[in-house]
Parts: sequence; C-alpha cells; structure tokens
Amino acid sequence: MALSVSAIAPVGYFGLPPKAEGNAQGEKQRQAVSADATAQQNSADTPSARTQKTAADKSAPDSAKTRQGELSGDDQEKLRQLKARDTEVRAHEAAHLAAAGGIARSGANFSYQRGPDGVFYAVGGEVSIDTSAIPGDPQATIDKARQIRSAALAPASPSSQDFSVAAAAAQMMIQAQAELARGQAQGKSAAYAGGGRSPVVGTFVDVSA
Repeated sequence: MALSVSAIAPVGYFGLPPKAEGNAQGEKQRQAVSADATAQQNSADTPSARTQKTAADKSAPDSAKTRQGELSGDDQEKLRQLKARDTEVRAHEAAHLAAAGGIARSGANFSYQRGPDGVFYAVGGEVSIDTSAIPGDPQATIDKARQIRSAALAPASPSSQDFSVAAAAAQMMIQAQAELARGQAQGKSAAYAGGGRSPVVGTFVDVSA
C-alpha cells in the first residue's frame, strides 16, 4: 500500500468490495461491465456522444419501465437487490469522503454490475487517501492519524478494509505519541542541563476540592 517514501506519500484506501455472486460467471460479468463502463466514460465528452446522450436520456425512463415490466420474478428480485446495493455503496463512500476532507486523494471509484434491466448499478467502491506521517511534526501526525481513523469508521457498517485502515492509523498515532513524548523529555533534560531548576522528586497529593 505504501509507495516511495522519498518521492510519493504512502497511499491507502477505504473499500467496500463487491459482494460475491457465488459463481465465476458473475465475476466475469462484473469485470466486463466495469471495463465497458470505463470505456463509455472516456468517450462520453465528444460532441456526437453528448448529442446521442441527450436523445437517449429522453427515452431512457420509458425504456427502463418497459424492460422492468417484462422481467421475471427472479429478475425483479435481482433488480431490487442491485438497487439496494447501489444505494448502500454510494452512501458508504460518501461517508468516507465527508470525514476524510483533505486527506482524500480522489473521489469515490465504483465497480459496476449490469442489472437485468440493462442499467449499471454500483456494487463496490473505494476512496484513496494519503496515509503518510508528517515528518518532524508528531503532533500533526497524531491529528492526521485521528482523522484517518475517523474517516475509516465513518460509514454505518465499515468493511474489513476500513477496519484495517483504522488499525493502521491507530498504530501511526501510537508511534507519533511516543516520538512526541521523547521530544518533550529531551527538551526538559536540555533545560535542566542549561541551568534550569532540577526536577523535584517526591509524592504530590491533590487536595483541591
């Protein structure tokens, strides 16, 4: 997950993987649809594509309704599940992005599956984030680690990848706290060596009410 430390900040990602369909055919379909969707996105900004899209958008609702009306009971159930999954995935990644703020390196990227009605539905997604520590500033690293952990656990149901990112952020926070403590201890030692008061050793009792 980490790239070149000297040149590029380490990058991690929050992810909600596509749910398994239980067979190789479903996986092949997802891969083919993802490639198809990417190709469509790359060619979508040409003048002819915009004209075609405008005409298609006008007829899409009626076409989708017609297709749904012709679906079998099993296909209707698959369509219901895909729509629910699409809503879940988009809400999940939106929660990550809202909490990530400046540590997000991109918007959400989705993987798609074509429904029985011919429409693409998001079935998985991820958000790339900057997981690098801030050199020479342990307090800033602590603050950043807290934000990473908060963003990782922002969705209502974090994925296993989200929990992994949160755990890594907690470890980064512990290391930065140790570094901060060492720096503070060294600063005190230097002050005493320079003629400051020696530390008082004893037992203190809090008597305030």
